[in-house]
Amino acid sequence: MGIYTYTTRIVTTSNRILANFQSLRGMVDLLPMHTERWQLVEDIFRKHFSRAGLQEIRTPLIEVTDLFARGIGEATDVVGKEMYSFLDRGKRSCTLRPEGTASVVRALIQHGLLAKGPQRLWYSGPMFRYERPQAGRQRQFHQVGVEFFGLQSVMADAELISIAWDLLSELQLKELTLELNTLGTFDDRMNYHKHLVSWLENNFKLLDKDSQDRLYKNPLRILDSKEPSTKKLLEEAPLLKDFLCDESLKRFSDLKNILKNLEIPFTTNDKLVRGLDYYCHTAFEITSKQLGAQSTICGGGRYDRLVEQLGGKSTPSIGWAIGMERLMMLLQENYQDLNTPDAYVINRGIDAELEALSLARKLRAKKLSIDLDISQAAFSKQFKRANRSNAKWAIIIGEDEIKKGEVQLKRLATYNKNNQSNEHNISISDFEKLIQVLSDN
Repeated sequence: MGIYTYTTRIVTTSNRILANFQSLRGMVDLLPMHTERWQLVEDIFRKHFSRAGLQEIRTPLIEVTDLFARGIGEATDVVGKEMYSFLDRGKRSCTLRPEGTASVVRALIQHGLLAKGPQRLWYSGPMFRYERPQAGRQRQFHQVGVEFFGLQSVMADAELISIAWDLLSELQLKELTLELNTLGTFDDRMNYHKHLVSWLENNFKLLDKDSQDRLYKNPLRILDSKEPSTKKLLEEAPLLKDFLCDESLKRFSDLKNILKNLEIPFTTNDKLVRGLDYYCHTAFEITSKQLGAQSTICGGGRYDRLVEQLGGKSTPSIGWAIGMERLMMLLQENYQDLNTPDAYVINRGIDAELEALSLARKLRAKKLSIDLDISQAAFSKQFKRANRSNAKWAIIIGEDEIKKGEVQLKRLATYNKNNQSNEHNISISDFEKLIQVLSDN
């Protein structure tokens, strides 16, 4: 009795300790029920990018902090409030990447790829920002991005946007809106910056607290405020388009004409700014009404000064990124039942179990998806699991089947559309017939 009580107490204590280990707030596990859907979408991305002639680049999760401070901008919320930074054992300040572009630029400069001509790249992976977690926004999140380097023409802007639009269309997303704006040249932006700050100073007391804090750090971000009172006030603010030079206006007009010719619908949003300092000329977002407040799925624009800012030669550049978590929220309804094995193998008995494993291996070698039950549970329990697996067929191998030298195929309820029994008894030696039935149905 004493031993039993002691053991129970240890187990209880152990369970209590283990129960305290949970993922950090804003760091979300992707469970098997999720990863199947993610893999399908990621495969669509890869094929789409390959058809567009893009090459993949992979960069480290950790970079020196100064890369992002210089690349993104000291005054941005990302650098000032949201980065995961730490000192490593060599006393170097390091940061978990909060976005992908700066790392890609660093890699191109470091390895001399920009000297080899224009680069058309894509990347994917986790990013990290210390934000308030909410639907579609986590502290560890995943981005897929496309970057063009060495391409100055407005046609590059149009192609880059078309790649994003066509990709989201291929995923059959609805209620999408492409919003466009131009930030003009660096001189345009600085001229506007001066007038905007002056106007905001005159209305300082009417701004919300966050906007007041941004006034001298990153005033363009105030234009993207979600605070109703500030949004109302900004209706009277000076517009960037009134400070654009002829070159900027023509470039923006050319871009809109190209998109019209490509039959890509868009709206012009004079208040659209990107949250990072390195943008110029084209800025765009693709939004969805289905996402509520966190409506942006894809955002990007041109950043011709960034490469030089990070130590390389002046290089025209443009890119975009898609937030995977938000995208997957939209795709939940479209991709409900992805894990659909061709067959679930039910078996019971030593000889049957060996035959089942051998058969599963042969079928998998023929590119069929086979789920094998090795629990030796009762047939009734295995049938329940088979139905839950969403498999098309159950392959049944028991003692009777072993004696007869055959397997029994039974169409599972989900795929029995006529609600009639649909069964086959096939000789184990007639492997080709088994393949045919599983492949054709």
